[in-house]
Amino acid sequence: MNEQAIIPRFTVITLGVSEMRRSIAFYTSLGFARKFHATGEAVAFFDTGGTVIALYPWTELARDAALPDTPPPDGFRGVTLAWNCHAMEEVDAALAFALSKGARLVKPAEATDYGGYAGYFADPDGHVWEIVVAPGIDVGDNGRVHLPD
Repeated sequence: MNEQAIIPRFTVITLGVSEMRRSIAFYTSLGFARKFHATGEAVAFFDTGGTVIALYPWTELARDAALPDTPPPDGFRGVTLAWNCHAMEEVDAALAFALSKGARLVKPAEATDYGGYAGYFADPDGHVWEIVVAPGIDVGDNGRVHLPD
């Protein structure tokens, strides 16, 4: 294949989880639409409006990537997922919503040093989400992020 024909794109985030049913219930309760149900509980796919979140058992994901399946680390993994919002009030509402569905508060929403407003929660397996409104990053009516050139 010609290098010019290769178009990089980010399509799926796969999260290793310890309990498929619990994680499927959590992401469903946040309002993500589960798709491709034929996979049962072997893997779960959720439409996020431009990309996909996939849930896969932690040990199976490690095996698939040829990595040791030691227990998931309790500390920060060096990755966050972001949920961009239109306004501070939406950040507060989204954070409260996630917490009401079983998320764990990592950091309450507050003003950021770059002029935004953000807070953090963790899902049942400790995957960290930032809920944020950031200057210069537009969130369209469809919820998709638009970045300036």
